[in-house]
Amino acid sequence: MEILWVLIALVMLAFVLLPVLRRRRGAVGLVSPGHPDAADPANYGFVREEELDIRMPGPDQDLLDVLDLVQRTRDYRGAQQLLAGTEAEGERRWQRVQAFAGAASLELRQRPGGVGETPGGQWLRVWRAEAPKDAGGAAVHAEFLVQQAWRTATPGTDEFRIIMEEAKAACGEAALLAPDDPIPYIIELSVARGLAYPREEFEQLWLKILDRAPNHMGAHLAALHYWCEKWHGSRELAYSFAEAAAARAPRGSLLAATPLFAVFEHLPEVNLVSGFYQSEVVAKAVHGALHAVHSARPDDPMQAHVRHLLVFFLVRGERWAEAMNQLVLVDGHVGALPWTLSADPAAEFAVYRALAVAGYEANGGSPATLPQ
Repeated sequence: MEILWVLIALVMLAFVLLPVLRRRRGAVGLVSPGHPDAADPANYGFVREEELDIRMPGPDQDLLDVLDLVQRTRDYRGAQQLLAGTEAEGERRWQRVQAFAGAASLELRQRPGGVGETPGGQWLRVWRAEAPKDAGGAAVHAEFLVQQAWRTATPGTDEFRIIMEEAKAACGEAALLAPDDPIPYIIELSVARGLAYPREEFEQLWLKILDRAPNHMGAHLAALHYWCEKWHGSRELAYSFAEAAAARAPRGSLLAATPLFAVFEHLPEVNLVSGFYQSEVVAKAVHGALHAVHSARPDDPMQAHVRHLLVFFLVRGERWAEAMNQLVLVDGHVGALPWTLSADPAAEFAVYRALAVAGYEANGGSPATLPQ
């Protein structure tokens, strides 16, 4: 009985001391939006949750304009012209190929077609039929098949394998049309993961990419998935791949941020380690990513990908001011990890943004003290 009373006393003491300790640490408490102590992201000029763009990680007005035109007119030629004028080895062309393929896939899911009804994404089929030698159209078609496999079938099933085999053939066709283009091989990295290429075959594919675009950040992130523990590698192999990429990164390259993505891919399901997000492995990866975005070109389209992941880790690590500095640069677009893993990317992003604002203000920050 005495032990029971001691336990009750300890619990009551904890209830008394916990709020005091949380205030002393500058911890953030959750309150209702109408509460007078609630932090308001609108005070910082942030975009309203319902207006956040979930289609891409950062701005690309040319792509948005062409996507709108293609979907409104169902004429592929705007997409064809945009890709033809986009540097083949660059990150932006890879992102645009993904965007066009994703738009066609989403259209097909929304309008699968039926008797007397034209299926969604028909413009991509017309593109391939009318311009079979166009490398851009071939790449978009290959990526479309990859996205269809992941979205409509379950890995390991016959249906998934059939679509992925078709995607593999489409990658080969696209590569023949543009032998120096790394995009078809980058698309095949997802095929390799889905079809469980043996390591020797995967490494041969990877060498083809390195020959064409050795510093392509998007390619490295796609390859990292293969080496992850949940696919065909391990935590050690994924970390080794990411750290090797960071070590050979030229000045101004975002490859120095690759280890942060490896850490994210291996986050524990349940974090039983106190202060995990302040741990040495996380702090080192965050430091590398911060250095990468500070030294990279301002117009590097992969900047937004890295900054969005930094927001996640900086908020989790209660590094509020640094999180706010990243939010100022990415707010408005949320089509990136980790938000895209949520059923509602905008809502997920908005939660982290609100936590960053609350933590920033709880530690003396205000709109006037935030660099713009």
